[in-house]
Amino acid sequence: MSLFAKVGIIARLDNPKVLETVKKLLDYLIKKGKQPVLEENLSSMLPGVKVDIAPIKELGDHCDLAMVVGGDGSFLGAARAICNYDIPVLGINRGTLGFLTDISPKALKEELDPIFAGEYFEEKRFMIDAKITRNNKPSGEGNALNDIVLHPGKSARMIRFDMFIDDQFVMNQKSDGLIVATPTGSTAYALSAGGPIMLPKLDAIVLVPMHPHTLSNRPIVIDANAKIRIVVCDSNLTYPSVSCDGQLHITAAPGDEIHIARKKGGIRLIHPKNHDFYDVCRTKLGWQTGYTS
Repeated sequence: MSLFAKVGIIARLDNPKVLETVKKLLDYLIKKGKQPVLEENLSSMLPGVKVDIAPIKELGDHCDLAMVVGGDGSFLGAARAICNYDIPVLGINRGTLGFLTDISPKALKEELDPIFAGEYFEEKRFMIDAKITRNNKPSGEGNALNDIVLHPGKSARMIRFDMFIDDQFVMNQKSDGLIVATPTGSTAYALSAGGPIMLPKLDAIVLVPMHPHTLSNRPIVIDANAKIRIVVCDSNLTYPSVSCDGQLHITAAPGDEIHIARKKGGIRLIHPKNHDFYDVCRTKLGWQTGYTS
């Protein structure tokens, strides 16, 4: 049986260069004898293209590999949409940093040929769930591959909240909020807020305070299986927001509880065989490349 016979394609829709890359990718896949399946909204941007179409939430039913054309933001959205399917995901970089999107659009054939020949590196990235309760009743939920963030929303006020880990009280904090990040998200918003870079294979979560009122509040790395509970204090005068990967936003109220835990399953992420996380960091973060012995 052919490896990755049916390939789902998801892409950012507001960039003409992305659509150019999608057209090249379609041409490559068809010549390769693969069966492309376009995400429904993407297909509307490519009139006249005669391939199978599926809604993004059902794409996993129709393919055995998903390819995302865009930047890390596009990848995050795709990951949340197909996370309940056990199919690998590959990113083609049409964004800026591209920590999650490895393939260069300028070298599609050169970089994809080895992958379709079975020469690739696969790793599993876990995700996290957020469930918000109000008066012990569900009021919102979401999941994230990068991070779940409690923040003031449109208000410029600080937030006061209590934090518990595995039902043990940790601290009462007054700050601009809290970033709860996976190792995947440790190189994103959490990094800009002073959090540590974590290797993708680590089974850990990092909690990063955002501009805490008490300077002794520092990032904490905890076990990935820990249960996090954040209680928005009644003394808050505004309604903060909970954001999942910066794309899904849920309003919380004073007194609400935010429960964050590891999501079952995860994302199977495919890289070229020569993928090197430290090289990605050097390239994307501008680390010094020379060394002396």
